[in-house]
Amino acid sequence: MFPYLGLKASTDPRQIDERLQYQPTVFEFYTQADDVTPSGLTHLRAMIDKVRNSGVQAIVIHHPMSYLHYHNEVAVKASQHPRAYDFVMSSTENLIEVAQEKDVQLLVHGAYNEESAKIEAEFGSIDAARTLAFKRLDYFQSLGGDHVMFENSISPIFDFGNPVVDQLVQQRGYRLAFDVSHAFIVLRGDNTLLQESMRLLGPQVVHYHLVDSMGMTHDSLPLGTGAIDWQGAASMMNPKATNIYEIDLNDQYDSREMRESHHYFSKIWRQEHDAM
Repeated sequence: MFPYLGLKASTDPRQIDERLQYQPTVFEFYTQADDVTPSGLTHLRAMIDKVRNSGVQAIVIHHPMSYLHYHNEVAVKASQHPRAYDFVMSSTENLIEVAQEKDVQLLVHGAYNEESAKIEAEFGSIDAARTLAFKRLDYFQSLGGDHVMFENSISPIFDFGNPVVDQLVQQRGYRLAFDVSHAFIVLRGDNTLLQESMRLLGPQVVHYHLVDSMGMTHDSLPLGTGAIDWQGAASMMNPKATNIYEIDLNDQYDSREMRESHHYFSKIWRQEHDAM
């Protein structure tokens, strides 16, 4: 029953073993560029089997965040950045194949956090960059179907809470991964607007990244230590979705901050739903 103890880790067996001892219901692999090489994909498949054999059924692969020290943007011009374009396309296609083969989910970022001025300088306008990003996401959706989902960003290309983007993802019927902190930062710490976006997109959300923030920068705080109204947010969440706690850890081999966040939010969820 939602919320789940959802933990993330790299494909490092030591990190995975630390998470599995707490018997999570949801496990998310935070992959890197090395994980989508031929040997990396073989290892990823083995680690998926390891997690599933431990009893975890809900498994998510998080597409690599960066390539060549830059964010792995789906809105990348093939003519100007051919290596980055080849990577984002081939890695996503290969991971969709793994997701379908292993019957797991692939999470792809619609964008990351490029500044508006940089986007406009390269594409001419935000709209032009967004059009390219949605074209790529349409393709990945057609390829991956129910095995792919798209996560919101801080970038204006794919920022939930932005009425234009919210409308576009509704029109396309995308399966969504809703990062609560990203939307909160986009909305400059406005809990009312956050909850409205969560309500609007809730029926399409299949996975949540639960993480706190002060609403200013990408701070990735444990739940209850930032400015998000979690009781209000809980009332807008889709209980049919899965979730993980995407918290910055002091030690990558100790998931304590994620587990403490789950304890905090579980109490909030019970309070909210017991009152209904």
